[in-house]
Amino acid sequence: MIEQVDLSLVNWSRAQFALTAMYHWIFVPLTLGLSFMIAMMETKYVKSGNEEWKRITKFWMKLFGINFAIGVATGIILEFEFGTNWSNYSWFVGDIFGAPLAIEGIMAFFLESTFIAVMFFGWNKVSKKFHLVSTWLVAFGASLSALWILIANGWMQYPAGMHFNPDTARNEMISFLDVFLSPLAINKFLHTIFSAYTISAIFIIGVSAWFLIKKREIMFAKKSMLVAGIFGLVSSMYLVATGDGSAYNVAQHQPAKLAAMEGMYHGQERAGLVVLGVLKPGYEIGSEESPYYFKFEIPQLLSFLGYRNVDAFVPGINDLVEGNEQYQLLSADEKIMRGKVAIATLKEYKDAKESGDVLLTDSLREYFDENTPQGKEFLDEYFSYFGYGFLNDPKDIIPNVPMTFYSFHIMVGLGFYFVLFFMIILFFTWKNVIDRKKLILRLAILTMPLGFIASQAGWIVSEVGRQPWVVQDYLPTIAAVTHIDASAVQLTFFLFAALFTALLIAEVTIMIKQIKKGPNEGGQ
Repeated sequence: MIEQVDLSLVNWSRAQFALTAMYHWIFVPLTLGLSFMIAMMETKYVKSGNEEWKRITKFWMKLFGINFAIGVATGIILEFEFGTNWSNYSWFVGDIFGAPLAIEGIMAFFLESTFIAVMFFGWNKVSKKFHLVSTWLVAFGASLSALWILIANGWMQYPAGMHFNPDTARNEMISFLDVFLSPLAINKFLHTIFSAYTISAIFIIGVSAWFLIKKREIMFAKKSMLVAGIFGLVSSMYLVATGDGSAYNVAQHQPAKLAAMEGMYHGQERAGLVVLGVLKPGYEIGSEESPYYFKFEIPQLLSFLGYRNVDAFVPGINDLVEGNEQYQLLSADEKIMRGKVAIATLKEYKDAKESGDVLLTDSLREYFDENTPQGKEFLDEYFSYFGYGFLNDPKDIIPNVPMTFYSFHIMVGLGFYFVLFFMIILFFTWKNVIDRKKLILRLAILTMPLGFIASQAGWIVSEVGRQPWVVQDYLPTIAAVTHIDASAVQLTFFLFAALFTALLIAEVTIMIKQIKKGPNEGGQ
């Protein structure tokens, strides 16, 4: 039942998917945020009749269009990889994971693609109000697309609303609402979408700052900066608030990720939140020494953020690996043993069914029926650890601690910086002196890549931090991969790396050319 897996295949498959996802997420945030700010600018034009707002709208719409076209290409490849590289995953939970992706394609993408034609080519061909409605529908369609994709991703990190069918060895959806309304999925969507809005606002402010430094298009730049400053400040404040919700959900459902985020090896009550620290490289699980060279923390805050109780116990990596009887935490060894029992029981059931042993088949079938006492106990005590049965080393349940820890702290630090940044920009813009603040304008340009860095760091926390799981507790990465030759994945990895890099260079080159050209008369 448990086959030997080529670890190089697993690692190259993970690397290829990470490569595609990270390149894709360079383009997506601008699509999500620019669309709404463009809609706001066009609303101002329709209400005021001021042609300058139309000119502003059309300039940012061009940059949106360049970014949108390239983002679609990487997104399509990303979805195909579920079948080419992760076919076992697609088989095991495709009935559930496929539903949000199908809805995304049918509902959101078609909405986007239908009205984007009117948005770009409908000027002076349809009424102002219809064109404005089309622009808003493109914006809502983009965010609606993100909603369904992030619901699917959130479900992977907190599987709910499903039932395991032993006859097909697949998980089947029993409650769409449980999948859709999962607190982790909803909060993940909100946190990610506000991250994208924040990046887009920083982008508009940075480009506008360049115009002001060059003493070009002063009014255009100030108006754009005002819209982006307000939009960015609101988005960044919600980003911080939803970050708190994300930390709470992680503490409840992914304790190993939380321990890695904080570099916490030794669980404790009244745990402090590490604000700044440096981890010792090569620190061994089970060591009694401190894992830090130094750290600065806020006392009791981690317990409060994770459990809404300053006295709460926060399990560390050692507790999760070795277990902790005082706090009723099973050891990883115990979970692995229970998972192997679940896998063996499933194999025994399938063998009995294939051999035609009706009595044994019916007897074993009850283990997977949650409506029987025997089934309820088995599903709770053993099958809930099904994925652990594919693991052999207890330490495998812990993700890459340094990568998760540093990515988390980079993300959080930059998140708070963005709130301050938007406040400064709005203050000087409101005072109408922003064009004279050269230092602030240069800071705005330097901040542009920081938005992308923070967002990429957030995805590293989310995805690296949940390893070894593709579906939390039910399917580890080593069991989800397609059984193909690792050299094939290596080849496509380098092909995709070259393709995506070329696309990124093309986008940046075209955007820079368009920005230097500026919002010429009529926006044409």
